Amino acid sequence: MLKTRKEIDPLGEKEIPNDAYYGIQTARAMENFPVSGIKAPSPFIKAYVLVKKAAAMANLQVGWLNQDAAEAIIQACDDVLRGNFLDQFLVDVFQAGAGTSFNMNVNEVLANRALDILGKAKGSYKIVNPNDHVNMGQSTNDTFPTALHVAVLLALQPLIHELEYLAGAFEKLSKEHHDTVKSGRTHLQDAVPITIGQEFGAYASAITHACEQLQERQKILYSIALGGTATGTGANTHPKYKQAAIDALAKMTGFPLIPARNTFEALQSAHPVQTISSALKELALELTRVANDLRLLSSGPTTGLSEIDLPPVQPGSSIMPGKVNPVMAECLNMVAFQVVGNDLTVSLAVQAGQLDLNVMTPVIMYNVLSSIQILTNYLPVFTKKCVEGITVNKKRCAQYLDKNPSLATLLSPYIGYLEASKIAKQALKEGRSVKEIALEKGLLKPEELERIFSTKRLLNEET
Repeated sequence: MLKTRKEIDPLGEKEIPNDAYYGIQTARAMENFPVSGIKAPSPFIKAYVLVKKAAAMANLQVGWLNQDAAEAIIQACDDVLRGNFLDQFLVDVFQAGAGTSFNMNVNEVLANRALDILGKAKGSYKIVNPNDHVNMGQSTNDTFPTALHVAVLLALQPLIHELEYLAGAFEKLSKEHHDTVKSGRTHLQDAVPITIGQEFGAYASAITHACEQLQERQKILYSIALGGTATGTGANTHPKYKQAAIDALAKMTGFPLIPARNTFEALQSAHPVQTISSALKELALELTRVANDLRLLSSGPTTGLSEIDLPPVQPGSSIMPGKVNPVMAECLNMVAFQVVGNDLTVSLAVQAGQLDLNVMTPVIMYNVLSSIQILTNYLPVFTKKCVEGITVNKKRCAQYLDKNPSLATLLSPYIGYLEASKIAKQALKEGRSVKEIALEKGLLKPEELERIFSTKRLLNEET
């Protein structure tokens, strides 16, 4: 039995392994772009195959694709969607502009699998051809951005779920410690009191708002380029193909997909995906801020703030016995930094669109989906192994609060700003409490001071 088969493209002939489902254009891309060894992520492969399935269904519906070929292509798509043949998608994520190499990789795998189904030999392209049949009425220029929109939409849903889970964990801590008063800090200096619950509640709110931004911005992805073919004109498509294909894709994905208002813009501009990348960056900035706060609040245990304790998950040092580090928060920092870096790459690629096409979509795809994936992978671990196990050192919080000179702020409405400032300075200099000095000076009656510094008053629950 022959170990290879001969395939032909416009550049000539090439021997392809006989058991390979990919073909000559994929082989050329593997030779031309041995860059990273990173292949397209499976969510994008599946999204692209969904586009191909929708196209085959639409071309069958309008009478352009014969039934045998259409049904074989559709069945081949279903095979890949079930997770088969994923090892045949071999084009590096850094590849030819616009993703032509990857589109042809998909076309070739589906064509050869369809030939299998029809009982024909791989490479028998007169029966099912990668270009003429699988790619009928399509171009890389409209299918790649369409698949990108679909892949991002599909990938975002698990991330949104994990963000809601994380926000919920902080909200639970907020309720548990709603009355645990501590020193606030602004400019990293002592400030008026706040509660642990209020701090955690703010983290929950920030994550919820970032999540809501993702949910809102994803709606712009519902508008897709499919049917625009090479430059947006819809060349080589049946008049009813575009709507039929988009309707089929919407039904399969469950998203309310619609034709792009302007298909020329849809090919020229990658703005819709940039909005998602930007939202991911904004989320990352919030997450790294929260992670930094947790590291500060848990610093110590003897020379730091040590107002909270993060659950120990592993030894912290290879040389210092007993040391435990805030590793889960540190990892979240690194994930967030990567997301910010990915967004810079996406931004540069988005602005690099020229004339009638943005050819940088492959690197946009890789970086956006990578950001979503690493966040989705890590956030549930961070929530479970870090946030849900946080404990509060109430004794330490009370000690800091007692000596906080900024408590003098609460005296200002009664004795004036200048006199309160003197008390704050004296308290700091002598290491005594503001309440003690105010009582000593006789500026207010003991019962007045008790009311001013009561927990309800500190929580601003009493006028």
